[in-house]
Amino acid sequence: MILPKNIVIVEDEVITQRYLKDILTQYNVTISGCYDNAADTIQGVKHCVCDMLLMDINIKGPTDGIQLAKTLLQTYDFPIIFITAHNDDTTFQEVLELAPYGFIEKPFSSKDIVFTLQLAYQRYLSHEKNSKKEKSKVLHEHIILDEHYKYSREQSILYYDDKPVKLNIKQSRLIKALIQNLNNAVNYQMLISAIWEDDDISDSALRTLVYSIRKFLPDLPIISHSKVGYSLEAKKKN
Repeated sequence: MILPKNIVIVEDEVITQRYLKDILTQYNVTISGCYDNAADTIQGVKHCVCDMLLMDINIKGPTDGIQLAKTLLQTYDFPIIFITAHNDDTTFQEVLELAPYGFIEKPFSSKDIVFTLQLAYQRYLSHEKNSKKEKSKVLHEHIILDEHYKYSREQSILYYDDKPVKLNIKQSRLIKALIQNLNNAVNYQMLISAIWEDDDISDSALRTLVYSIRKFLPDLPIISHSKVGYSLEAKKKN
């Protein structure tokens, strides 16, 4: 059985709080926080470990559980399971908008809690695993030049602070040729062939093209190699 190790409970009924604690501690789950209102919850989660949050919809204070969940999800990505005695369509639709990991209706049994938590946490772990794969894929597809510049090999697009840089065709071909030989000097003739597909182009035309990019992107690390060619240098990781 896979259950989260640390759970925060947000519930305004003391008897229900105790019941939830009794159930979870039987399965070696740590209750890292127990609150009955939004303000205490927001402060509490800053200082505790939370792998999952059990959220009653009707809690003390002007902010209900749904509004509190919206606030928390702006900062945290832990899974939230809602608990409520109300099963009306309006409440249900509001909860669905937050894509919750589970929904428990009062009154509930120990079996209801454990089964819902187990399914929700397995779903969360699966989602996290897939997210890591996607992030790894994106990083693999992009060549990081420095803290501002990266290049998408799949799209052949240069990005600055995650925004695509608008280059003309010849500028794009030059960057692509340099990226293909990253950190290595590419001679004039190879660059000319890659950009113009014509050997009958002077070195001065290439220098003019490089100058246009340097003027447009002065911090892009294009390095001149006297009487040889140019290179694009990626910042070395510490």
